[in-house]
Amino acid sequence: MVALPVGHIPGVIWEIKMTSGVAVQPEASAITACTVARDVQNFDLLIEDMEAELGESLGDLGFDDATAYLDQPDAKDLEFIAIAVDDQDEDRMTDIGELIARAKASKIRVILIADDLSPIALHQLLKLGADDFVPYPLPENALHDAIERIRQPEPEPVVIYEGGAGEDGVLSRSKPGGKEGVILPIHGLAGGVGSTTFAVNLAWELATADKNFTPSVCLIDLDLQFGSISTYLDLPRRDTVYEMLSDMENTDDEAFKQTLLPFNEKIHVLTSPSDILPLDLVAPEDIERLVTLAQRNFDFVVIDMPTSLVQWTEVVLGMSQVYFGMVELDLRSAQNALRMIRALKAEDLPHEKIRYALNRAPKFTDMSGKSRAKRMAESLDIDLGLHLPDGGKYVSEACDHGLPLADTAAKNPLRKEITKLAQSLLDLERAEETA
Repeated sequence: MVALPVGHIPGVIWEIKMTSGVAVQPEASAITACTVARDVQNFDLLIEDMEAELGESLGDLGFDDATAYLDQPDAKDLEFIAIAVDDQDEDRMTDIGELIARAKASKIRVILIADDLSPIALHQLLKLGADDFVPYPLPENALHDAIERIRQPEPEPVVIYEGGAGEDGVLSRSKPGGKEGVILPIHGLAGGVGSTTFAVNLAWELATADKNFTPSVCLIDLDLQFGSISTYLDLPRRDTVYEMLSDMENTDDEAFKQTLLPFNEKIHVLTSPSDILPLDLVAPEDIERLVTLAQRNFDFVVIDMPTSLVQWTEVVLGMSQVYFGMVELDLRSAQNALRMIRALKAEDLPHEKIRYALNRAPKFTDMSGKSRAKRMAESLDIDLGLHLPDGGKYVSEACDHGLPLADTAAKNPLRKEITKLAQSLLDLERAEETA
């Protein structure tokens, strides 16, 4: 008798009995779902919830064993796999991506369980085909809801006609030649923290930072009352923006594109309306449709969010790959960040998508300021992973002239840091397109 371990799956004896040179298949209970992790014991809450949902039809495997198991006939019974990853698995993104691709090729659904995974790594895995995402530790009923969602039949793709919508008026998220743009909202957690400046310059650098890779970029100003993107790029505010927002149900690709304004033939901009409008003018489904239109027509969609939380903030957060939270090194930013985190946790929203950016960050030699930033991050239990230096008077001058920093102060330290971020996003997007 020769034993061939493929992984520990309850109810299955992984051995092949050899009798007169003939392999006899073992009796096994059907496994309909598997947890896949480097060490599943690190995800004990996941094990409990999976057993509650699936009972004896559950198995668990390591990453390498899962790849081998998917090639076996028994894998045909699998309904889905739950891949659990944490920050220690980020050096294995290629292997995990291949596992997701293997599962999708076998028509096996994939739920991603992420614990302290960086936003860029999370975005990479979701773009490779994971069907759903649940943060770890698991919010109450989150796994159950994710399983219910993936068990829903996949909708038939909507045929896109010349106008950009099907006969029922529903927009398709994918079409021949369409895009699946990266959604990058920027949310200032206090007034004057530089979120609009960051949004404008990030959009510009995404469109121009790499001469060998020039993606299409859309910049959207969703601060419907006091949005400043039109000022920072010296663009007119058009009445057609209000007309489109008030009739999103009948807005198609062509109408959306006609509402945009080009800036220096590099980026396309949806400015805020010419008049101050109530933030509840648009419903969540209207914003979802707007962002979907932008996502389908552009490689990157940068969104300048209002400081206020509104009904459709949840929609943008859910659709985003990375949600930038802009703060400064002061008490108001710390208090607002804490309130934001509490609000999102109370509603079981994916607060882990937020990547906190510290604007006007302490200089390298400012040890006292760096110590304060570290204490702020520790007290809020967040990672201030993006430090943006103070660009000084050149930033306000560029904004007043209606130009990005690249045109007025190319060597400005703030511009250099934004360029680095844009280049990293471009490298990731190009690597995924190549793959």
